[in-house]
Amino acid sequence: MKKFLLSAFALTLAGSGFAAADQPAIVPVPQQVTSNGSKAITLTADSRISIPRSDKALRGAAELFSRQIAREANLALKVVEKPEGDIRLAIDPKLGEEAYQLNITKQGVDIRGGAPAGVFYGLQTLRQLLTQYGATLPEVTVEDAPSFGYRGAMLDCCRHFFSVDDVKTFIDMLALHKINRFHWHLTDDQGWRIEIHRYPELTRVGSQRAETVLGHNSPACDGIPYGGYYTQKQIREVVAYAAERFVTVVPEIEMPGHASAALTAYPWLGCAGEGYEVQPHWGVFPEVFCAGKDSTFEFMQNVLAEVIELFPSEYIHVGGDECPKDNWKICPNCQKRIRDEKLKDEHGLQSYFVLRMEKWLNEHGRHLIGWDEILEGGISKSATIMSWRGAKGGIAAARSGNKVIMTPNTHCYLDYYQTEQPLGNEPWGIGGYVSVEKAYSLDPYDQLTEAERPYILGVQGNIWTEYMASLAHVQHMVLPRIAALAEVGWAYDRRDINDFRRRMENLRKIYERCGYRYAPYFFEKPVAGE
Repeated sequence: MKKFLLSAFALTLAGSGFAAADQPAIVPVPQQVTSNGSKAITLTADSRISIPRSDKALRGAAELFSRQIAREANLALKVVEKPEGDIRLAIDPKLGEEAYQLNITKQGVDIRGGAPAGVFYGLQTLRQLLTQYGATLPEVTVEDAPSFGYRGAMLDCCRHFFSVDDVKTFIDMLALHKINRFHWHLTDDQGWRIEIHRYPELTRVGSQRAETVLGHNSPACDGIPYGGYYTQKQIREVVAYAAERFVTVVPEIEMPGHASAALTAYPWLGCAGEGYEVQPHWGVFPEVFCAGKDSTFEFMQNVLAEVIELFPSEYIHVGGDECPKDNWKICPNCQKRIRDEKLKDEHGLQSYFVLRMEKWLNEHGRHLIGWDEILEGGISKSATIMSWRGAKGGIAAARSGNKVIMTPNTHCYLDYYQTEQPLGNEPWGIGGYVSVEKAYSLDPYDQLTEAERPYILGVQGNIWTEYMASLAHVQHMVLPRIAALAEVGWAYDRRDINDFRRRMENLRKIYERCGYRYAPYFFEKPVAGE
């Protein structure tokens, strides 16, 4: 492991008395870091961040960084459109879009990125160095680029609703970790959270449930009405906020299952046409969209037409998971569809549903993501699979030539407990056990050949909120495990759990300065060898 660390950091310590504990502590770990520990520059209130003239993207990144370090390092730095400055930002087309180079010398700090995103990530690295060393920075050179292009985290806002400010804070957490996708789970059985102008009942009726289950899905409920949704104006605000942090928002509109809220608003979307409710309990319910009616597909297309106007994301997530087939088996319309389309069975009907929606999305310039259940019954080669029931679905999809995002519950479900004996020690989770070390050990390429590996787009952590009613609870479940998954996605081939533990002590300081309510368990364990 010592040999691995030297190759990962290419760290030079010669002639400076630079102790190993003083090595730059950057998360995710960069491709290459060189430092001799000698003092380079001290930033003061007179220091300036310089950007090329009229570069709006770099100005936004610089001003955001200025606000961050004003809070975290008590440094108030102005942004100027001049060549001269103590922190100089520039675009270098020879670098990859998310790649960056950071060079700290006695002449100042230079950050170059292949695109504004790369410069932004370089600034996030500088943010961590300022937390570690204070305003007096050592000579450091960093060359860096991510292993995977898709590095994501999902927040479920259906089981519990989170305010726009909460969502923005969540996005801030992702940006700190160089995560570039925010998967926003917006519709489910327990609430429809996105305003659709053409169908106002989706939010007037579908966003409200009469009450919420008590305990771990006990028979009793609290009797308190619960609801909330995002207006289209608010969604545009969130999307713009994320874009300023180089995070793309990927919306999820569930189909054909997890449809209770939509069916309650518009009962004609279901097979029975009546008897629906926005669910107060958690779980999987038999009420699903009727796949035998053309009006269902017209509805879904009209919904997605408004969705794609709100979200510039290349990808639209359609769910596709946990869709019971019981109602389809007795629905005359669904059975007629199976006969008319010469489908094998109800699994084939789900495939028909997904393929029909994918065709519409493709015609409108977007690509479909679905949970790994959409593999059942067959899918097109252009669909992207999000593998959650372990890695099995992702492996099968990659071997068949489909793009894959690895998010197995064994490593990536952050609603699972973080300790082996959580009762009395941890806030509620859904069950299961995923430690920081377990998340860190994820191998997105497991069992895949060199030829199959390019189909893996990246990794994602998922936060289902059945038992998380506040942002503080979400933060406790997410941090620091999201840092482990961020390092998997950014630095797949250069990980070391003991060095990660050392570097996390510095990132922990930023959590505290930002007021994030992180879980302490990982930090309470000693570093190996101490």
